[in-house]
Amino acid sequence: MSNVKTVLESLNNGGFDRVFATLYGESALPRQKKRYADIVNVFEDLYKDGEIRFFSAPGRTEVCGNHTDHNRGRVLAAAVNLDVIAAASENDENIIRLKSVEYPKMDVIDLNDLEPKAEEAGKSAALIRGVASRLKQLGYNIGGFNAVTTTDVFSGSGISSSAAFEVLVGTILNHLYNDGKISPVEIAKTAQFAENKFFLKPCGLMDQMACSVGGFVGIDFKDTENPIIEKVSLDFNEFSHALCIIDTGGDHSDLTDEYAAIRKEMESVAAYFGKSALRDVNEDDFYNNLDDIRKKTSERAVLRAMHFFNENKRVEKALESLKSGDFNEFKSVITNSGLSSYMYNQNVYSNKNPLSQPVSLALALCEKLLYGKGAYRVHGGGFAGTVQAFVPNELLSDFKSEIEKVFGENRCFVLKIREQGGTAVNP
Repeated sequence: MSNVKTVLESLNNGGFDRVFATLYGESALPRQKKRYADIVNVFEDLYKDGEIRFFSAPGRTEVCGNHTDHNRGRVLAAAVNLDVIAAASENDENIIRLKSVEYPKMDVIDLNDLEPKAEEAGKSAALIRGVASRLKQLGYNIGGFNAVTTTDVFSGSGISSSAAFEVLVGTILNHLYNDGKISPVEIAKTAQFAENKFFLKPCGLMDQMACSVGGFVGIDFKDTENPIIEKVSLDFNEFSHALCIIDTGGDHSDLTDEYAAIRKEMESVAAYFGKSALRDVNEDDFYNNLDDIRKKTSERAVLRAMHFFNENKRVEKALESLKSGDFNEFKSVITNSGLSSYMYNQNVYSNKNPLSQPVSLALALCEKLLYGKGAYRVHGGGFAGTVQAFVPNELLSDFKSEIEKVFGENRCFVLKIREQGGTAVNP
């Protein structure tokens, strides 16, 4: 029997106000109440009945540790107050039906068939099937559900819409069929498995971990089965700064091979020493064999390895500066991280289309507007998409205005850190 009427009444009468205020802030209550009510109405239109429950998984911002996770390095990341949400209900058909408001096609996954499908690679169906498959392999319960989702983790944002979606699916299965007993770390690893083996994108674990765990976290992936997670209590307002993400409008399509090349080239340097990841390579040995390594691999592989070694150190330094309250040192580390990504990791624009450089342009504008005052860096995978900036509050209005003169209205997002990762949203 449907509880649509009850859920809508609870939304309208303030039953969800407390949890919404925690997730999104008091000022966001009207928008979030409408947002959740909208997916309930779509759910009713599609499925007619079902005991509806709400779920949410946040996007993430990478703060430091650009392209280090896939070689078992260190990262600094945070969940943010943009998320993908679902209205979902169990069914007894062993089929997952998931309709995203933003896309015309419904994904329908038969849980009796959990093998990877070549035709699903790169599509949301692969992520759903992959998450369910991995949870079953690990001995957890899975089952069918009907769901409607909507997202404000905009695709291509560098805020990791795919990881948020994967974590959302894992969170739904966790609460509907496992009483919420699967840990956030296990859900993150399951999500990465789905992206690597079913979606066929060779990502690291940072995106999924930040989305699943929540808050501001330092993560050490030296042992990927047991990553060390250090939560940091932080509010950028304490330092009179805002966290901004600039969407440059760059096209992320057809860039998987560019992302994969970074990992492949770093691993080629590791392989020179008989290792599977750069984390296991002694940095002194690397520099002592530089000439031979560049001949056996490539100069770009060597430069990317240099980025890895130094970026790992920057993550530690950024964490230390935040814990000691030295925000000026933190900003210096972040800007140096961005310079390293530009010069050594070389993921600010694509070699396929070198005349198109929106991220480079955004970084140049940030340098002009924030030099000596804020910090700025390429955000996420790079090549196209977004730039991250830490902007003094007194400059925020002018900064946002100048950026949007170039890249368009509503292209500069002011974000907040969200403490909750993937979660059931209960009244």
